[in-house]
Amino acid sequence: MSEFILALISAALVNNLILHQGLAIDPALRLSADQSRRRLHALGLATLVLLVLTSNIGQLLYRYVLQPLQLGYLHVFILLPLCVLLIEPLLAGLSRTLPTLPFSGLMPLLLGNVALLGLGLQLIQGDYGTLQTLAWSLGGGLGFWLALCLFADLRERSDNDSITPSFRGLPVELIGAGVMALAFLGFNGLFTS
Repeated sequence: MSEFILALISAALVNNLILHQGLAIDPALRLSADQSRRRLHALGLATLVLLVLTSNIGQLLYRYVLQPLQLGYLHVFILLPLCVLLIEPLLAGLSRTLPTLPFSGLMPLLLGNVALLGLGLQLIQGDYGTLQTLAWSLGGGLGFWLALCLFADLRERSDNDSITPSFRGLPVELIGAGVMALAFLGFNGLFTS
């Protein structure tokens, strides 16, 4: 159980998909300042559930279908369609389950999210077990959601007159992302196995 918690915290804080690996920065920068917090939380939740599903199903398909047939080199051709095919049913299921969150219009953001494929490939190459795969995917999704919230807060705070006009918008967001990445790297030596 301690390995599960260690992998969960490591994936969420130390090896954050946005701030440390740069895999999912596009959806974080695409959300505009005028979009609501509810849309941000809908994207975070949808990405979290999609990361957990694609990583774990992809790992199981790789381990129990491709490896016994000695077709392990085809793992990309299993993960990529899996990422794409799960988006529509997931958004439909989440919108029925949580009708207060706006899940409509999230399909392009989820299709362009490289973290889905990137994390799945990392977990297959790392040869993790089922419990560690669950922890890494859950932690990766929670870290993505946390980084989305931090970017939204940064966007709200940087929208004032005290920042020079040349730094407003994307430049201050990228500087803030760098500072956040350095802050998250402070967690690097906190947990040792």
